[in-house]
Parts: sequence; C-alpha cells; structure tokens
Amino acid sequence: MKRLLAILFLIAGTGAMGQSSDVFGSLKKKLTGSGSSSNLSSDEIVSGLKQALTLGAQKSGDKLSAVDGFFKDKAVKILLPEQAQKVESTLRSLGMGKLVDDAILSMNRAAEDASKSAAPIFVNAIKTMTVTDGLKILQGSDTAATGYLRHATTPDLTQAFRPHIDSALEKTGATKYWKDVFQTYNSLPTTFNKVDPDLSSYVTQRAINGVFYYVAQEEKAIRKDPAAQVTDLLKKVFGGKS
Repeated sequence: MKRLLAILFLIAGTGAMGQSSDVFGSLKKKLTGSGSSSNLSSDEIVSGLKQALTLGAQKSGDKLSAVDGFFKDKAVKILLPEQAQKVESTLRSLGMGKLVDDAILSMNRAAEDASKSAAPIFVNAIKTMTVTDGLKILQGSDTAATGYLRHATTPDLTQAFRPHIDSALEKTGATKYWKDVFQTYNSLPTTFNKVDPDLSSYVTQRAINGVFYYVAQEEKAIRKDPAAQVTDLLKKVFGGKS
C-alpha cells in the first residue's frame, strides 16, 4: 500500500513545505502535558494521530495497488529470488529473456493486485490503537509506528494477500511462466541443482515487505515535516503550537 501499503503516513499533500518541525515530537509534548497546547485531551491527540495514519494508509494503498506500483518502483520491485538468479542468467544467455521478463512482470502485477487489501487491514489496526500505544509511538524511534503496524497486521496481511496473490498469479500467467522457467532450466543438461521455490509464498512476503518499506519511509517523513491539515481535528491537533 508508496508514498506502502505502500501505508503510508503522509497525508494527501504536504503543508508548509518550507518549514521543518517534528510533528510527532509536538504531539508527544501535548500528550504528556508539557506543551502550551496541553488543553487538548489525550483522546483528541491520539485521535488526530489515528486520523493522520488512516489517511496515509488509504493514500499509500492506492499508490502501491496502481498499475506499475511495484513493477516500476526500483525500491519494491519484485525480482526472481536469489536462489533463482543463476536460472535467470542461464535462460537469458540462451535467448529466453522474454520468458523471464514475463515471469517478473506477472509477479509484480500480482503484488499490485493484492495491495488493494492492505489499507483496510491497516485502518482496522489503527482504530484499535490505545492511548498507551499512541504514546509509545510518539516516544519511540523514527519507525515506531511501522513496528507497531508490522506486529499488529502481518498475520492478517499474509492471510489477506495470499489468496489475492494466488489468484493474480494465475490470472496474469505468472504461475505458468514460473513453471515454464524452471521446467526449462531443470531440463538443461548442465543443471545439477534443481530449483522449485514456492512462488506464491515468495511473492506474498515480498509484497508485504514492499508495503512496510514505504510505511517506514513515510513515518520518517511525517516526523520531520508538518502534516497536511485536511480536517478540523488535524488542524486542532497538528496545528497548535507545542
């Protein structure tokens, strides 16, 4: 779900781009009552944090699930697994590069399709965030929210992604291409180590990793830059002076 899912914490647009402030640091001061805006309740502050993360999650989900959301992004593009790189080089050297290219494209299309289900899972995890969770995130490292969401959502993401990946791999032909690639490679007389990785599990894990890669990037960004204040609650929570 990227700037993912993939989720991501940057709210649609960026406000006050010329300024630099620690938004989470400001919220932490308000939440602990050490800032001049401590008239805000803990519930209001955590609600603002939840709203920011929710809007970011929805935006990032749209980004990663779009056509080429994975395929044309070098940071998250899914390539053949490490153990299959010899397979790729061998097939390309034999003039079978298109077979490999088709397999790679299909894997990324599967990840893009599966990423459509990421945002609702993140949103559900965000909704169940407690005041204590929010304070830990505000006081934590620059990827504390990423860690929280990874812990809270990975099982659900895997369960949700897997059928999408299975279906998309079949629909886009990746399973066929993958089978063709390895049947071709394994039939070569020079092949001693046969390769038979689980394509669906591999793509599912890489898709989830791609989402969390951008979760971390966006969390770091929101800790440094002002969040776009697109709702009254966000204006109240993020807009007040710390």
